[in-house]
Amino acid sequence: MPMSLIADNLASVKQRMAEAARKVGRDPQNVRLVVVTKTVPVERITEAGAIGGCVFGENKVQEARDKIETLGTESYHWHFIGHLQRNKVKYIPGLFELIHSVDNSELAEEIHRHSMKHDLVTPVLIQVNVSGETSKSGVAPDDLEELLEMMVSLNGISVRGLMTIPPFDPDPEKSRKHFGALRRLRDRMQKVNIENIAMDELSMGMSNDFEVAIEEGATWVRVGTAIFGGRDAH
Repeated sequence: MPMSLIADNLASVKQRMAEAARKVGRDPQNVRLVVVTKTVPVERITEAGAIGGCVFGENKVQEARDKIETLGTESYHWHFIGHLQRNKVKYIPGLFELIHSVDNSELAEEIHRHSMKHDLVTPVLIQVNVSGETSKSGVAPDDLEELLEMMVSLNGISVRGLMTIPPFDPDPEKSRKHFGALRRLRDRMQKVNIENIAMDELSMGMSNDFEVAIEEGATWVRVGTAIFGGRDAH
């Protein structure tokens, strides 16, 4: 894909994000973009990075490590947005500014332990399975408060909010109920006011439904295909 097309796609996504925010009376500055770079080669990431202001989201730890080793963390900002295996956590500290996908106490404790080894605090979001799909990762909504209470004592992590992935549907309106459910769950957790737990962020919405997610309160949207085109999964 030519660099000019990546630039055009990025500009289009950012414009659509801003319009979706204004539609519901939100400040567009309060909605940020994670450019999903799973399977995207370094050259294309460099082209997107040259446009500026990008946060890049990776799904696999080894692929992310290779890219970060090449591109660094000074000019490039990295988030981890995929399913995180506990045996990969040892590679995580210092690489990512935010992990979107913590969904159980064992994983949280492992991130805490490795972060403390490096004298770091790792910001995280809790992935919630609001749809109840058995194929999806995420804590059940009814179990979220208990998980958050457990995480209060983990000084190596900082909970910033919630994330969800709704069932894929070509009609983005079908995602609205799931995004709304996550927002309401976030609002409920804010009222509980658990010590040292922030509920400022909602990571939800991808290429096919990010505008609906923004209308429902997303603060981060994760967009790859609408910027780089379709890619082979691996």
